[in-house]
Amino acid sequence: MELEPGIEGLVHVSEMSWTKTNVHPGKIVSSSEQVDVMILDVDEGKRRISLGIKQALGNPHELFAEAHPPGTIVEGEIRNITEFGLFIGLPGDIDGLVHVSDLSWDVPGEQAITAYNKGDVVKAKVLDVDVGKARISLGVKQLEADPAAEVLDRVRKGDIVTCVVSAVESNGIEVKVEDVLTGFIRRAELGRDRADQRPERFSPGERVDARVTMVDRAARRLTLTIKGKEIEEDRAAVAQYGTSDSGASLGDVLAAAIRRRNQAATEE
Repeated sequence: MELEPGIEGLVHVSEMSWTKTNVHPGKIVSSSEQVDVMILDVDEGKRRISLGIKQALGNPHELFAEAHPPGTIVEGEIRNITEFGLFIGLPGDIDGLVHVSDLSWDVPGEQAITAYNKGDVVKAKVLDVDVGKARISLGVKQLEADPAAEVLDRVRKGDIVTCVVSAVESNGIEVKVEDVLTGFIRRAELGRDRADQRPERFSPGERVDARVTMVDRAARRLTLTIKGKEIEEDRAAVAQYGTSDSGASLGDVLAAAIRRRNQAATEE
């Protein structure tokens, strides 16, 4: 670059563009073209001046962050699709990534991504901008409220909830709570008796009651137990129908509790 007659400086290829890397300088500028540059360094001993073109233009990620704080809705064309997400074209010739986990609240990411094609124009919400790493995180599912949020706010550890079996697996059963929240009951928690701890005794669509043992808000999942619910019911039955002073055997107490449980189920 000629700064003044007889005074030249060098713009290294790495200082020519924020977004175009490993390209020939001729694809960015042409001979005799006038451009703004920033002086990066002056080495008088070596009579060398280092210049930068991209610094005179401003970091596009900084400019994007200033104009699009988290929560802003943007629109852009899908430039690339990979196994881990969608790359969306954004102002300033930069890309933002929608990770597969941020495509849908309910549909698994690897399935949700199949609904998109390169060239599609999509809307997304800005989740985070890391200027230092030149990364922009976007979300499509965040355009809508989390359908499970209300249930997560209401359900507490220890609550008894009615679930619908959604999948039977070798190590337990997956269930849905109020159609929006996923839960899992491990094999060992499927019943108090070992004979009842068989996932195959359940069928998809079957309704079961279980006690909540853990609420994972970040993963939007519940851990539940049928075994714990049954043990608690038996303890309550002992307290209600028999004591050590009443002379009632454990069998008598449990028989009375089972009769009451069956009667309640019949009435429902």
